[in-house]
Amino acid sequence: MKKISVVILMLICCFQLKAQHTFQLGDSAFLLDGKPFQMISGEIHYLRVPRESWRDRIRMAKAMGLNTIGTYVFWNMHEPEQGHYEFTGNNDVAAFVKIAQEEGMWVILRPSPYACAEWEFGGYPYWLQNKKGLVVRSKEPQYLNAYHNYIKAVGKQLAGLQINHGGNILMVQIENEYGSYSNDKEYLEINRKMFVDAGFDGLLYTCDPANDVANGHLPGLLPAVNGVDDPVKVKQLVRDNHNGKGPFYIAEWYPAWFDSWGEKHHTVPYENFLDRLDRVLAAGISINMYMFHGGTTRGYMNGANYDDQHPYSPQVSSYDYDAPLDEAGNATPKFMKFREVIAKHLPAGQSLPEVPAKKPVITTPVITFSRSSSLFNTLPAPVKSVDPLTFEDLHQAYGYVLYRTTVGGGQTALLKIKDLRDYGLVFVNGKRVAILDRRLKQDSVTVTLPAGKATLEILVENLGRINFGTYLLKNKKGITEAVLLNGQAIHNWQQFKLPYAQQPAVKAGKVTADAPVLKEGNFVLNTLGDTYLDMTKWGKGVVWINGHHLGRYWQVGPQQTLYVPSGWLKKGSNKITVLEMIKPDVSALQGIDHPILDVQQ
Repeated sequence: MKKISVVILMLICCFQLKAQHTFQLGDSAFLLDGKPFQMISGEIHYLRVPRESWRDRIRMAKAMGLNTIGTYVFWNMHEPEQGHYEFTGNNDVAAFVKIAQEEGMWVILRPSPYACAEWEFGGYPYWLQNKKGLVVRSKEPQYLNAYHNYIKAVGKQLAGLQINHGGNILMVQIENEYGSYSNDKEYLEINRKMFVDAGFDGLLYTCDPANDVANGHLPGLLPAVNGVDDPVKVKQLVRDNHNGKGPFYIAEWYPAWFDSWGEKHHTVPYENFLDRLDRVLAAGISINMYMFHGGTTRGYMNGANYDDQHPYSPQVSSYDYDAPLDEAGNATPKFMKFREVIAKHLPAGQSLPEVPAKKPVITTPVITFSRSSSLFNTLPAPVKSVDPLTFEDLHQAYGYVLYRTTVGGGQTALLKIKDLRDYGLVFVNGKRVAILDRRLKQDSVTVTLPAGKATLEILVENLGRINFGTYLLKNKKGITEAVLLNGQAIHNWQQFKLPYAQQPAVKAGKVTADAPVLKEGNFVLNTLGDTYLDMTKWGKGVVWINGHHLGRYWQVGPQQTLYVPSGWLKKGSNKITVLEMIKPDVSALQGIDHPILDVQQ
């Protein structure tokens, strides 16, 4: 009996230790353990930061005066193929949240299936498009079923880390800026129920831009506001949609902005925001800076914008964002000035920790390549079809597909790709005859075909699925309809799948002046530090170092360097691989000690 009593007592003690905090909505303020609490939060996406650097970035947030971290959870990274879940390595979101707790930081969680965030397909996995009739952000049954399965998987990782279960997650967001898309309250209520069913039984909230709050708010939940920092307007918007009450939360405050390929680099002077931040904090309004630290959108995970008035516009790999903390995690002048403002509003007796020193940077030796081979020499077995197959048809999410067929020669004809998504190199008998770029609305070229049969090849790159707006539903990649020669459809295609998800092994082979090339080399380091690969002399492609995909480079800019975290480098030999699409003769590059993010060509 005594043993049973001891066990019961231990269980009670454990429960009391876990449930040590409460977080509630007051009429005008958030209440942490019954006392007013002002969230001063900054957005960090764990998937845009190397796991080795999570703790460092969180400590930098604390040094600027933040007490909370906001983060999205991207569906396509955690369920890359239906029913296959990934929550390890850099995908271990629970570890990220726990590190924040160890560092004394709270978390705002944004696991909504749709994120936007300049992320591929707004966070949706590509395979949703293979389900005929599926409609994202709707009550369509296939979508809701897939969504429900995903959010339950996320709940298994994170529901136990909510504050009401002893964790540090204060609130959880359902959907994301839904009011900018539609206004179906029944759909939002289904969202809420699925979150609760997944174990998210604490505070839930919605967030929308000012003009869309009424559309996107679900009665009973806290409506947060994006993109507004006038305290009077923020309070009025929340009260109008929340029974005349608060608390008041700016879920996305934009002191910076992102970049797109071929467009001007965005910088936003900190002077524009100091008084605005001061007013918000003085008014007792909670705030989340989007972004506090952007990091890097590695691999092929950048999104794109597109609407009927603006051309297709894919985003760059750097997500530096001109944020207070730069791409490498160092404090900027914006960081220091924001820190001064926040320090004015600290509770009596509190002070900020010292700002950590800037991390070491290095230059590398000039890197040369010992092995090169034409991409066309390393092709897998083809998939054959009458008409061109999309990436989705081929069950390939990202990367490249080479389309090949044979056509009758001895003619000059108009070649039209309908529709090209998104970037195509056109070859006739192995010679490059055109580059077609969806950004520039290029889908046609006049080709001269030699006598006899001619081999026509089109290498297509997925430059990133649209992440915002109505075109979420029109996001298939590759050649999505047909290829026409003088108006007649070409048939009998071979498709070669080239996802290049992992660093490829390169065997020395033939390299031609026109063909895309894979280059492999090694470079030796005696000291370690962050570095930036200078790609200004290169054309277009991607780079891997020691198994890590660093992202895309492209001569059009404005990004001309690729950030390499010191944690991904080794003393001694380091392996580098480059896939170069349009300048196969370039033979050397170097890591330099600063980024180049503002040069267009």
